[in-house]
Amino acid sequence: MTVLGVVTIGQSPRSDMFPELLQWLPSSVEVRERGALDSLSSAEIAALAPVPGDETLTTRLRDGSSVVIGRAGILVRLQAAIDILEAGGADVVLLVCTGDFPQFRHSRPLLLAGPLLTAGLTGLAGDSLVGVVCPLAEQEQQSYEKFAHLDQKIKVAWATPYQPGLAELESAARQLAVKGAQLLVLDCMGYTQEHRAAAAAASGLPVVLSRSAVARLTAELC
Repeated sequence: MTVLGVVTIGQSPRSDMFPELLQWLPSSVEVRERGALDSLSSAEIAALAPVPGDETLTTRLRDGSSVVIGRAGILVRLQAAIDILEAGGADVVLLVCTGDFPQFRHSRPLLLAGPLLTAGLTGLAGDSLVGVVCPLAEQEQQSYEKFAHLDQKIKVAWATPYQPGLAELESAARQLAVKGAQLLVLDCMGYTQEHRAAAAAASGLPVVLSRSAVARLTAELC
């Protein structure tokens, strides 16, 4: 049996994510979660808000609410979560955020959702114009930088996965289709299969779901 340690940039457990992730992983895999914001108070989390020049991230808390945080403030906590999972017997560790991160110290295979997604998308996209849906307006420039290897053959729109309803996502998907996108990617692990279906119906385009692509590639090591 493989023990998969999963690190979220928010709080564990991620009850909104794991029922879907598990369907793409071997049934023999045991998943153990840790969150960068586990045990933090509301005030401590608020202090992690992005500062100028920092990368903006959004994630879900244990109570179902969402929060916007800066990358710099959680790096030490992410490293600690990796260390704890490895010490507890994880055979593989997966960081379930598609943002960009520096190298972390690790002694077991460490998978980052961001590189898994971008590498897989590169192979799928070919020379197609890719429409990227990111969660926040503040992340638009980050998206252009993140997918710069596609020679700027991308268009970006935003729609948070952490609010009720699908109207915002459907609008973003339609905007990207009008701008000439031939393939959409939902660039956040918070997007669900319901989001994928809504974006596909609204745009008439194939849609890459981050959590599906990341989980399927992770399964190859499990």
